Amino acid sequence: MPLPPRPKALQHFRTSDLRGVVQLATQATRGVARMAEGVHQSVWGSMGVPGGKTAGTTRGLTGLIYQTVQGVTQLVGSGAEAILGKLQPLLDAADTALPDTPQREAVLAALNGVLGDRLAASGNPLATHLQLRHAGHRLDWARPDTLPAAATVGGKLLITIHGLCMNDLQWTHTTATGEVRSHAHALAAVGYTPVYVRYNTGLHTSDNGAALAAELEQLVAHWPVPVTDITVLAHSMGGLVTRSAVQQARAANPAWLQVLKNIVFLGTPHHGAPLERAGNWVDVILGATPYSRPFAKLGQLRSAGITDLRYGCVSPEDWQGRNRFHKGPDRRLPVPLPEGVACYTVAATTASQRGALADRLLGDGLVPLRSALGLHDEAKRTLVFAKPSQCIAYKMNHMELLHRPEVTAQLLAWLAPGEVAG
Repeated sequence: MPLPPRPKALQHFRTSDLRGVVQLATQATRGVARMAEGVHQSVWGSMGVPGGKTAGTTRGLTGLIYQTVQGVTQLVGSGAEAILGKLQPLLDAADTALPDTPQREAVLAALNGVLGDRLAASGNPLATHLQLRHAGHRLDWARPDTLPAAATVGGKLLITIHGLCMNDLQWTHTTATGEVRSHAHALAAVGYTPVYVRYNTGLHTSDNGAALAAELEQLVAHWPVPVTDITVLAHSMGGLVTRSAVQQARAANPAWLQVLKNIVFLGTPHHGAPLERAGNWVDVILGATPYSRPFAKLGQLRSAGITDLRYGCVSPEDWQGRNRFHKGPDRRLPVPLPEGVACYTVAATTASQRGALADRLLGDGLVPLRSALGLHDEAKRTLVFAKPSQCIAYKMNHMELLHRPEVTAQLLAWLAPGEVAG
């Protein structure tokens, strides 16, 4: 007997997602309880009442109540997760006929961007794993049937890497009039074969860089035709991940690096984004008084990927051994653009012309113009893009870089000049 159709509100929700949702609900409930206890103890402490054995906890009957809430929540959550874990094969089987909808993927991408490091650390099934995709399907190196037929692809690859809280499906944009826009489609028409990267943007950029380097090596080894040319098209955080992958792979000089010809950065915060720095100031301000200090945990929900955007981290040394929530100066290792690779940058500004405000503060709404151009007050940190390899897009925001026709035209001029001229 066929199953009844799902309610419209649940058509993008998979049965197998339940386990991940239960984990999140359990963690959220325990987190709120800890925060409430912290506020409670801050009030008691101001009146001279001692706290519990650990900072931010209460004692006596009050402490017992909070411990009970924590214990019961953990017990219920663990029990539900254990049951769902045993049912996971059945849940997965029930979901096999369900397609991955753009709506579901967008929600998962946003969730991973904000909490992806926590999801990965806790083994939550909602965590995204870095993967390469072609024609809407994941490339699984252990399954040759997931690879495309040699007759349908070429050896000139376009690797697209999305930004924070996004996914590979968002490289394609449909306008209000129904027009479909895609940089990758335009480049495919002049001989490139698009391969899309999907990854957990909540992880450190250097962790994603290492994973990307490993996947690209597998791609070159298993692609059905010899790979002769790799061009990377990276939006926002994707540019930092790309630079990290190149930097970490340099010493080994793998096959993919030997055929890497071009990297195009679209709105990449090479030297950070002020919105993350504002979040860092929120951490400091909330932690300044005993009463607001428990709420500083809210600011610290920002993922490792987000805090890497403070200054544009690309190296493991940029964050290892440091508290990423502590306000401090830029201590990144200077990482120049890779030698022997043609590097291009498109920087957007919502302003109609350049100026001090537009360059340093306004930018594309998320990334300052100077950061996207690789400019820095310290010469050793400046990324040197040749003038013909720079493009400033006016009256354009960060997300419009993904699909505006002006950007597509510039990509074609850089990457397929003969085709454009013809």
